[in-house]
Amino acid sequence: MSNQVAMKKSAELSTDFVDGMFEDGPEGAVFAANELQIPFLRLAQQMSPQVNKKDAKYIEGLSPGDVFNTLTEQVYGDGVMVIPCYSKTSYTEWVPRDMGGGRVQEFTADNLPKTERVSLGGKTVDQLDNGNELVTSDDHYCLVIDGEGNYEPALLDMKSTARKVAKRWRTMITMNKARNPKTNHLQVLPLYSTIWKLTSVDETNKKNETYSNYAIQKVGPLTKDQRELYEEAKAFRESVMAGEVRASEGERASAPTEEQVAEAKKRDDEIPF
Repeated sequence: MSNQVAMKKSAELSTDFVDGMFEDGPEGAVFAANELQIPFLRLAQQMSPQVNKKDAKYIEGLSPGDVFNTLTEQVYGDGVMVIPCYSKTSYTEWVPRDMGGGRVQEFTADNLPKTERVSLGGKTVDQLDNGNELVTSDDHYCLVIDGEGNYEPALLDMKSTARKVAKRWRTMITMNKARNPKTNHLQVLPLYSTIWKLTSVDETNKKNETYSNYAIQKVGPLTKDQRELYEEAKAFRESVMAGEVRASEGERASAPTEEQVAEAKKRDDEIPF
């Protein structure tokens, strides 16, 4: 009992101590942008290493269909609230994993090389003439927020069949309008002014194989009481546009496609015990 009381008292910081911490500010906790790693939001699939208890990347409590943070390993079982701040489509050349893997270069939409759709290793890819793969991804740089108003940056990269969800999301964003009280005209709101909820649904491909995909739902615009969050979202957008924010390319390449997920499930279903 005495130990519980002591622990409770130690957790209740005195006012003087708290004041001292705020006076010191972020001393020692400020780093250059290139020293930081922005986490990814990922959708766990049946073959994701994070759901395999024997894998070093295993995350306790994570199940297929859950959204999770690759850095903090936080699991959002009921979905996660996000504010999209910057969106772009990336076209990246990758060396196939069975040939060593690795990122080669990124292309822009106006200089895309010629590719051919081929089936490799249980997945369909856009193959370049040199045998490498061209991966197209709709990237959404977001602020992840919780019910207490806390927030942190993350990157949601939507590839393969998730791109159809990204297309619907972008359409919903362009339709996200409000009436300007000064002009009385409907106006599209800034990208970073609205909260959306990211969850998952089960989908079936042409081979009748099941995999998890994203689902997007509009929550609503930020309110006047969330002005700080609005400014942080706007500042994050500006940092991304200035090239000050970068994601780990190793993490970008680690997510399985739905073809790989379906193939793994098919192998599991064929096991007779």
